[in-house]
Amino acid sequence: MAKQYHSTTMFGRFVHEFEETAIAVILGAMTIITFINVVLRYVFNSGLTWGLDLTLYLFAWLVLLGVSYAVKVTAHLGVDAITGLLAPKPRQIVALIAAAFCLIYALLLMKGAWDYWANFANLPQTTGRWFPTGFEEMKRTSYRGYLEVNEVPIPDWLRWIEPLMNDGESYEKLPRFIPYVILPIGMALLLFRLVQATVRIAQGRAQGLIVSHEAEDAVADVAHMNRDN
Repeated sequence: MAKQYHSTTMFGRFVHEFEETAIAVILGAMTIITFINVVLRYVFNSGLTWGLDLTLYLFAWLVLLGVSYAVKVTAHLGVDAITGLLAPKPRQIVALIAAAFCLIYALLLMKGAWDYWANFANLPQTTGRWFPTGFEEMKRTSYRGYLEVNEVPIPDWLRWIEPLMNDGESYEKLPRFIPYVILPIGMALLLFRLVQATVRIAQGRAQGLIVSHEAEDAVADVAHMNRDN
């Protein structure tokens, strides 16, 4: 089973509250939008034309936030058939090697996520083929802040971004850089959680990055039910 998370720093507690609040709000919003759309469709023969589009973006947010959240509570699945045979010290070394590869992968994802999102946010991409070595020089012709999503209309309270991102021109739909911002946010959270997990392994407070023996727990539960019967 996933472990309960306890943060020891103010920043860690802030990130923890942000993750759990965002996940709860997104789940609630998806449920409400879907319920309203079903009622409108089958009762009033109508519907929210932008409902499916918004739900898809919210689901993407949920998945990307869930990646880092699962690292935090060690809910990711993995295979520990070999590492389980090792003594504690070699097992810790192998776990640290695996964590190092995960950190490298997260850095690559973070660079790719920023470079992709920056195109839509009028911001410079990073230089360097693999790892960021700085920021490229932006040209006005490179700006993509005018690009919009397909269906979701922009709410009036976001009109203040038009002079900043679209040269004062009005948006009809939500600009893409807003839903796409979850890419760098999600990868930054993933990198942060992997750093935390690596520190815990190095300090001996954790054995690895994955939840242990979920299949064995399920078999034990079935066996317990059979004994009760």
